[in-house]
Amino acid sequence: MPTEEVFTLPERNSMNGTIVSTKPLSHNGTVIEGIVFKVENGKIVEAHAKQGEEVLRSAISVDEGASYFGEVALVPYDSPISNLKLLFYNTLFDENAVCHLAIGRGFTDTIRDCHNKTLDECRQLGINESMIHEDFMIGCDSMNIDAICADGKVVPIFRNGNWAF
Repeated sequence: MPTEEVFTLPERNSMNGTIVSTKPLSHNGTVIEGIVFKVENGKIVEAHAKQGEEVLRSAISVDEGASYFGEVALVPYDSPISNLKLLFYNTLFDENAVCHLAIGRGFTDTIRDCHNKTLDECRQLGINESMIHEDFMIGCDSMNIDAICADGKVVPIFRNGNWAF
């Protein structure tokens, strides 16, 4: 019988460091540029922006989950939207340009067999809850991403903004 591959989410409080956006974000009619988040134990503890900082801080203060992340999306820099060299100021288009993160709510349907799980079970598996879900772009043509396997092996995922095949 084949074994099922299991992906384990990192603990909610395991993320630490600085996250910098690479494209402006349009949020509730305000353009936010130059986003910089300081993250400690998975939570955004500082939020700065060159433009729209008060709106950004308000967004991460909506509820407890708004200051945590609900999505990580790997999108190659060499994507159709990125190649247009346009910014639509509409997240539904712009999020398809490059890698992005989202503050706030995560999606339970990303969990295998989610329809047979309770909300509490989804929370235990790492799904973040919030009234908001706001994507912001972090990808660029020099982004490198590595996976660290359970055995310690490092596997390249992205090189220079694109899949490392």
